[in-house]
Amino acid sequence: MYDPAQLRTFLAVSQTLSFTQAADRLGVRQSTVSQQVRKLEAAVGRQLFTRDTHGVELTEDGEAMLGFARSILEANERAASWFRGTRLRGRLRFGASEDFVVTRLPEILEGFRRDHPEVDLELTVELSGTLHERLEAGKLDLVLAKRSEERPGGQLVWRDQLVWIGAERLRLDPDRPLPLIVFPPPGLTRARALDVLERHGRSWRIVCTSGSLNGLVAAARAGLGVMAHTHGLIPPGLAPVPERAGLPDLGPVDFVLLYGKRRQDGASHAAAERLAAAILAGPVPRSERFRAEDRYI
Repeated sequence: MYDPAQLRTFLAVSQTLSFTQAADRLGVRQSTVSQQVRKLEAAVGRQLFTRDTHGVELTEDGEAMLGFARSILEANERAASWFRGTRLRGRLRFGASEDFVVTRLPEILEGFRRDHPEVDLELTVELSGTLHERLEAGKLDLVLAKRSEERPGGQLVWRDQLVWIGAERLRLDPDRPLPLIVFPPPGLTRARALDVLERHGRSWRIVCTSGSLNGLVAAARAGLGVMAHTHGLIPPGLAPVPERAGLPDLGPVDFVLLYGKRRQDGASHAAAERLAAAILAGPVPRSERFRAEDRYI
């Protein structure tokens, strides 16, 4: 009943909340994306997105369609693999940033392992900056990480906003250096936070450094200070720092997929493409506060 191409376009728009970014991801024109969405809406008889000059949002029917679209595409892929008579094999070295690993990634990896049991999947969980370095060194085949200003490429998975977070009871003294909880170098959120504070002339001091997200979250929950974090991935027990605290805006953050060098046999690249497709089709965190399409263009 539903065209898989239209469903893939629908998922791309729902994840980026941008017709422009969806077109970039799919490698088509924006007019093609709009046409595919209109056809799908005509097929279901419901409006799936609300669109105006301020941005794009899923309707209630659009939210319901997300689960159906993923299930249909997954079933379509399993059927295609069965009748092709080919099974993915080989070794896939996959790297992911910790903040995504502790949220939505486990169910995606579980589905990938179920559908491709003969792929030897090796997962590396690291800071985004470290993952970029390991990818360039040829030690990883696929990476899901924050986009680096020094490495602007990658296939957009979703876009959000970096915000200051801390314990709800935390009170900040504007006359004292800002207490910071940070990853060690080369953490990208660390670099962004320090750069923004320096540019705005806000004094700071590091009160906690940890290579583990759990360590940072524990320090923040204890009220030691504030940390920069993706809005759509805020851990339980922490909350955005109120605007009245006067902390500078941290700006947007992109999570992207990046491929390593293709091996001669192509096995790892084929497995990487299949896992990338599962990630792009899967659920991603989405901030309720930052949905304006033009904010990120």
